Order: sequence, then C-alpha cells, then structure tokens
Amino acid sequence: MRWMAGLVAVAVLTLAAPGWAGEKLDWKQVTEKARGQEVFWNAWGGDERINAYIAWVGTRVKAEYGVTLRHVKLSDTAEAVRKVLAEKTAGRNEGGTVDLIWINGENFKAMKDQGLLFGPFAEQLPNFRHVDVENKPTTRLDFTVPTDGLEAPWGMAKLNFVHDSAVVANPPRDIAAILEHARANPGRVAYPAPPDFIGTTFLKQALYELAADPAVLQQPPGDNFDAVTAPLWVWLDALTPNLWRSGKVYPKNGPALIQLLDDGEVDFAISFYPSEASSAIASGKLPATARTFVLDRGTIGNTHFVAIPYNANGREGAMVVADFLMSPEAQARKENTEYWGDNTVLAVGKLDAAGRKLFDDLPRGAATLAPDELGLTLPEPHPDWMTRIEKTWLSRYGS
Repeated sequence: MRWMAGLVAVAVLTLAAPGWAGEKLDWKQVTEKARGQEVFWNAWGGDERINAYIAWVGTRVKAEYGVTLRHVKLSDTAEAVRKVLAEKTAGRNEGGTVDLIWINGENFKAMKDQGLLFGPFAEQLPNFRHVDVENKPTTRLDFTVPTDGLEAPWGMAKLNFVHDSAVVANPPRDIAAILEHARANPGRVAYPAPPDFIGTTFLKQALYELAADPAVLQQPPGDNFDAVTAPLWVWLDALTPNLWRSGKVYPKNGPALIQLLDDGEVDFAISFYPSEASSAIASGKLPATARTFVLDRGTIGNTHFVAIPYNANGREGAMVVADFLMSPEAQARKENTEYWGDNTVLAVGKLDAAGRKLFDDLPRGAATLAPDELGLTLPEPHPDWMTRIEKTWLSRYGS
C-alpha cells in the first residue's frame, strides 16, 4: 500500500476480545450489549447517495437496536487503516476510535496481515445465511485473499461505463478502442486519478486486456512486475496527452466524472454500479439518453465488505450494523436505483416470499443492463498489483 513502508511488524493471530473467545456467537447477548452503543463507521464519503443511504441505516439500527451510528466520512479507506495501526503501535488495544470500516482489496489484506481485525465474526451473523456464497464466490474471497470471517459482505460491484447515446451512439468496446477514440476525439476521455478506486480499477482493466498472460495477475507480483505492466505504460503514454485537459488534471472521483459527462465535457464515465446511470437519470444528474455499456472481453467485478477493528470500542454495535446491512430490507433498498443501485450479495431466489418481493418490486431504469447483458466478470488481481500500479502511476503521471 501507499503507506506500507511505515508499518511495523506484528503477529498475525485470531484476536480475542472481552466476551469473545471464538465460540458460537450468542446473538441475543450481542444485541443486548449493543443497545446504547455508538458505532463510528469509517466509510468513503464521496457520494451523496451513499451518504444518504448510510444515514438511513443509522435511523433503522437506532430504532430497532438502540445503536447510534456515526458516519466518519473518508476520502481514502487507508486513512482508517492508518488510524487503527497508530492505536496498535501506541498499545491502545481497547477503546479504539474506529468501530466499523467499509473495506476491501489491499486495505483488507493489510489489516488482516497486521492482525488489526476482530473476529472471525461475519459468518455467525444471522443474516449471513442469505448470502449467495455459491454463485458469488467473492463474498468469501477478497481480491484473491480469503476473508476467513473477518469481514461481512455488503455489496457487489462490477466495472461498467456510461455514455450519452445522443452524443456517442457506438462507444468503444475494448481498451484499444478507447485509445483510438481518445486520439480521434482529444479531450473527450477521462478517468479519476489513482489512488481513487475507480481510477485504479480502470488501469487494472486495461492491464487485463494488454497483458500477455492475464492469469499471472491472480498471484502477487514479483520480479515480473515491470515486464507484465510494460504494455500498460505504453498504452497510457499514448492515451495521456489525449485525455481531458491533456492529462494535466484528473477528475477527483466517479461522481466528478459523471458530472463531466452531464456537462458534455467527456464522452463516457466509469462506474462500479451497473445501476448508476439509471440512478443518475432519476436524480437529474444525467440526461434521459444516458446508457450503460461494458467491454466485450469482460470487466472487473468484486465484493465490498465491512470489517471491525480488533480494538473497536463498540464491537457489538458494529456487529449489529454489519448484520443489518445484509438483511433483505437493507439490501433491497441499496439495490434500488432511487437510493443507490448497488447489486445485492444475497441469493434472492432463496429468500422467503416477502424477501423476494422486495427485490421483485424494484425499479430498474432504462439505462440498467439486464444481468445477462453485463458480460463476463473478471476477478480482481491480487491486491499487491494494485499497490504497485498506483505507485508507478503516481511516479509517471502524478503531479
């Protein structure tokens, strides 16, 4: 990670906490202890829809469990990881300031490797029984790293692209075509600057198509890093001068790129949520002619999670929140394009009639592709690829 050089070595172990010795979870006891607790949820705060959804979760867990949820808005998840690490280094093994983290990828690996996570707890939460572990294996495998019950799945993401069909009727369908489009239309292509997760995933997507053997991405990079990524830097060297503002300025994040598309400054935006275009149309942030497309050779997909630091002060409340996030009620609202449009981790077909109806009644929107139109899902590379790609990108193209 960008900050790994400052990490101290600590033992990797299953961490015990008061009232937790790895035995079967007593959910009644958990909910009793959770009542009256404050849960400081450190989560990315860069999207108004997601912030509103988290606020709704707060109203529900307060009403049902007496848990007060505080959203600590982050620009980068690594901020929370650094905070927990600093507390570990200072010997603050109880009463930590972070109770829950929205996490995946290299941040999860770093916390797992450094023994900074509480658990295993996730698969003992009551609502985990609804998770589709059979057909959605990334609910147990985070960027190739086994979750081992240390994080609870919360949502499914798949890289997709959004265009205004009234402006570009036939958008580019592979990485080579994106470069050709940029050359033919200088200034009309953009992506968020790494370490923004959408920007970095766009680079990983390009590497998937450009690498001689994409299978190597499932293993940690070693001495092969320069050889494997060489085609990516050649492609980026050609793309960068043709980017929006000649690659001298980059959009901050995905919502900023959506705004550029709405303003007519670029020809397509990049999203992790297949329903984002429909959601943006519904909220007036994109024209009614906006549509979604994916690349012909597949796009990267993953699961995002919530995890509890080993020294969380409100760990019972955090487990209550994590469980509620996997409930059919919370998952259906999250998949609703009017609120977010993030795909569910649940096996909807196995829910009871009331649970299935929550999903059956969801509005889909004209810009949302059907599941069979989303194409092949490419597995996330090992998180160390992400770390080294970001570092190299910043040295080559960062300001």
